[in-house]
Amino acid sequence: MFFIVLIGLILQYMRVLLFIFLLLAGLTTVTAQDDRMHMQQMEDEIKPLAYTIMNDNDFITRFRADSAFIRGLVRALRTSHSFRYRFDSLTSISQLYAPDSSFRIFTWQLQMEDMNHFRQKGAIQMRTADGSLKLFPLFDVSKYTEAPVDSVRNVQNWIGAVYYNIIQTKYNNRNYYTLFGYDENDARSTKKWMEVLTFDANGAPLFGGRYFNYREDDLKPKQPAFRFCVEFKKEANAKLNYDPELDMIVLAHLVSEEGDTKKKHTLVPYGTFEGFKWLGGRWVHQPDIKEANPDARVNPDQTRKKQQ
Repeated sequence: MFFIVLIGLILQYMRVLLFIFLLLAGLTTVTAQDDRMHMQQMEDEIKPLAYTIMNDNDFITRFRADSAFIRGLVRALRTSHSFRYRFDSLTSISQLYAPDSSFRIFTWQLQMEDMNHFRQKGAIQMRTADGSLKLFPLFDVSKYTEAPVDSVRNVQNWIGAVYYNIIQTKYNNRNYYTLFGYDENDARSTKKWMEVLTFDANGAPLFGGRYFNYREDDLKPKQPAFRFCVEFKKEANAKLNYDPELDMIVLAHLVSEEGDTKKKHTLVPYGTFEGFKWLGGRWVHQPDIKEANPDARVNPDQTRKKQQ
C-alpha cells in the first residue's frame, strides 16, 4: 500500500514538473516571437533611413538620416538575441557574419557634402551566450591620416571600408578573419582594401598586422604594410577577392592608360591576375594566377535604386 501511494505521489509530481516545463517553453516561444516582431518593426522603421543615406541628393538630409539610422539600429540590436536576426531589407547596408558565427559586421558609406568624397560607418556585433548586446562602433579616420597602412588599429581609428566578403583562416590555433572592402574614395578613383581582423585577450577587435608578404612595386603599398590597398580608375572594378576553388586571394593586374602608374586614377585591369596564398600565418604573394576566374564583379550593388 505504501508503494502504491508513493508511486502516485511521484506521478503527480512528474505531472507538475511537466506542466511547469510546458508553461516555461510556451513563455519562451512567446518571448522569442515578440522579440522577432519587435525586430521586424524596428527594421521597417530604419529601412527608409538606409535608403535616404544612399540616395538623397541633399547632404544635410543624408547626414540626419545616417544619425537616425545609427540610433535606430542600436535600439534594434538591444533586443535580446538580436544577433540571429538578419536585416534582409537593408540592401544598401553590408552585413557579414564571420564563418564561425562569432561576430557580424555592419558597414555602409555616407557621401560627403562635396559629393566627391565618402565616409565609412560601421559596427561589430559579437555573439553572446545570454543574447545580450556586445557592440563595437567603428570610427573612420581615413580622412585624417596620410599613412593608412602604417600600423595596427582599433575601433577608434579604423580605416573605413564597406566590406563585401570575409574569410577565416587559422595559424597556431588562432583565428584570423580577412576582410575585403571598398572605398569609393573620390570622383576619379576607387580603393579596395584587404584587412586582417583579430581579437585581443579582452575580446576587442584589432585591425591589421604584418600579414602581407610581397615585393614592393608602384602599385602596392610600401612595406611594412599592415593592410593591403589597391587604388584604380573609377568604375574600372578591379578584382580583389577570395576564390574558394583556388583557395587563394585573386587580384587583377593593373596597367595605366597613360603609362604612369603613379596616377592611380588611370589604372585599369589588364586581364591577368596575381594574388595571395595563406602560408605560415601570412598572405604570401603569388605573381601569376593563370587559373583565376576573370569575373571581376565582386562589389555589392551600391547603385541608386528605387525603393521597394
